[in-house]
Amino acid sequence: MSLRYGVYLPPFGPFGDPSVLVDLAVRAEKAGWDGVFLWDHVVTDAMPIVDPWTTLGAIAQATQRIQLGTMVTPLPRRRPWIVARHAGTLSRLSGGRFVLGTGLGSDESGDFSRFGEPSDPRIRSAMYDEGLDVVRAVWSGEAYDHNGPYYQVRLEQTVPEPHRIPVWVGCSTTKPHVLRRAASCDGIFPNPTDHRLTPEELSGILASVGRKIDVAVAGNASLAWEEPIDVDVTGLRQAGMTWWMESLIHFDPLELSMKIVDAGPALAEYRK
Repeated sequence: MSLRYGVYLPPFGPFGDPSVLVDLAVRAEKAGWDGVFLWDHVVTDAMPIVDPWTTLGAIAQATQRIQLGTMVTPLPRRRPWIVARHAGTLSRLSGGRFVLGTGLGSDESGDFSRFGEPSDPRIRSAMYDEGLDVVRAVWSGEAYDHNGPYYQVRLEQTVPEPHRIPVWVGCSTTKPHVLRRAASCDGIFPNPTDHRLTPEELSGILASVGRKIDVAVAGNASLAWEEPIDVDVTGLRQAGMTWWMESLIHFDPLELSMKIVDAGPALAEYRK
């Protein structure tokens, strides 16, 4: 798989205005980026915050080429049949450019506990796996009768989604059950919280997954940053990375983030 370049950012703080995000996506497409991906949170210390799903709908209408998606939607925090319908709508609206990035979710800002949602990681993990099955069933258009521990669904046969919707698995750990989940999907977004992902780690992850899938890695490697670049993009690409996600953070000035976007994926020395 060839290396592609995305812009990865939180929809809050200086990005907490949907019109800013739409403008950023239009500029990203013009500058040569391959995708724009939004975090999915409900509350944050850096208000204001906007909903990624409705914003991605506006982005889908304002762009023609770039892929777009959630990075990542905590599936245990949303009803999976609603996620399936949102994703299907965005896929059709964008002509098949939508990627559903999924994850377990974090309660760091209270996205679960503030609203009485289950915060136990073991419960959320089970809801995640069951929810993925429900999402796929809704997309398939096939008759579906499911009576699980967390979800009960009855669907009659109908029309399937016209575009195949890739599902990526975001993860902060690489435990065996996480890698099994990724192996059943189309991509993985390993995003450790306490260190930078290394090419050696990535090689091990893909060896455990056991097949070729999309691999997204986030960080800062644009030549437009006002600081030295020390990330090993070449090593990560050789280890199997297929997407580099240039991470724009809410505590950076908006003007600097726009400069990074306008510069495009200025990593020509890594394109081999």
